[in-house]
Amino acid sequence: MNLLTKVYQAQQNIARVVTQTPLIKNLNLSTVYQADIYLKREDLQPVRSYKLRGAYNKVTTLTPDEQFGGVVCASAGNHAQGVAFACHHLDIHATIFMPITTPKQKINQVKLFGKDKVDIVLRGDTFDACYAEASLYCKENKAVFIHPFDDEEVIAGQGTVALEVLQAMKEPIDYVFVPIGGGGLAAGVSTVFKHLSPHTHIVGVEPAGAASMQTSIQENVNTALNTVDTFVDGAAVKRVGDLNFAICKESLHDVITVAEGKVCTTILKLYNEEALVVEPAGALSIAALDLYKDKLVGKKVVCVVSGSNNDITRTEEIKERSLLYEGLKHYFIVNFPQRPGALKEFVNEVLGEDDDITYFQFSKKNNRERGPAVVGIELANRLDYDHLIKQLEKHNFNYQYLNDNEALFTHLVG
Repeated sequence: MNLLTKVYQAQQNIARVVTQTPLIKNLNLSTVYQADIYLKREDLQPVRSYKLRGAYNKVTTLTPDEQFGGVVCASAGNHAQGVAFACHHLDIHATIFMPITTPKQKINQVKLFGKDKVDIVLRGDTFDACYAEASLYCKENKAVFIHPFDDEEVIAGQGTVALEVLQAMKEPIDYVFVPIGGGGLAAGVSTVFKHLSPHTHIVGVEPAGAASMQTSIQENVNTALNTVDTFVDGAAVKRVGDLNFAICKESLHDVITVAEGKVCTTILKLYNEEALVVEPAGALSIAALDLYKDKLVGKKVVCVVSGSNNDITRTEEIKERSLLYEGLKHYFIVNFPQRPGALKEFVNEVLGEDDDITYFQFSKKNNRERGPAVVGIELANRLDYDHLIKQLEKHNFNYQYLNDNEALFTHLVG
């Protein structure tokens, strides 16, 4: 049975449980890009992400003996929720491994969806360490492992997103932007479009700090990254699936990366302008539109909004990353002269009328002419930065810029 046939079968398997999410034209984005921009709202699934599709389809394809023996998965979030929901609905026991560092909100969501059918085991500080523990448990207990992406039945389930898009959109689609983590969604969507709408340009989108698919395609071999920026947690994967890589390198037309700060700006804009709550991975496809804006004019474009499982406690970090990316937040070590009035001079003469000090750490040192302070300044306009630097130098404030010194920035600011 080829993969497209499996996608059609998956659509039948999951029909009773999975929501056929709407494909909605977004007027604001359409105006900005002078195109018809549609959002495929997978954030409206019962578990608030597309992951339910693949997880539920995989579990339904197990034999009665396999289902009786229970299943195992490793996940820090959306896949775990999908497996938990599926197992509760199908009366199958699941042991779900999650990293020790997983936020409590995500653990509680897995318990909520799985109820008495789920045991949660916290192991390892990273997903990779957690995954290793789950794999060992599977072997020892002869249970079935539900992989989050490197599995044909999981890919087929995710591919049902594309069937729904094509069923909802009667006119030809020029571009589809799809987020990539391990590659399950991208593999499923690109397979469907390759067969049913080959003229559609499929663009995979990864966070800049976790470009595992782009790297692998460029190297022409599935390549593990040494490190990843875990901020876009739903797409921060060191190594994509082997099956996913094989499919995506043949079916994707392009793979691009988006800076994490740009993702944060997109999250905030969607919330403020659309009242739309998305997780970082869910914002990837929309954040990528700027990189293609010259090609989108007059086109029909679909962005897959993959999920909305965002922890409210991350709001300040999202705002901070956005301000840094937009050039509105700047950190310095400023060596203040140890004399009365130095700080007053800094505020009155160096800062502009709309500049704001948002961070200040200073410790006076005895018997020294100067004392260092870590200062965070928020600007109203990114173009005001040059004036700020000129004023620092004009008034002889010795300083060190921290934004582009990652090691020192992380140590002093966080």
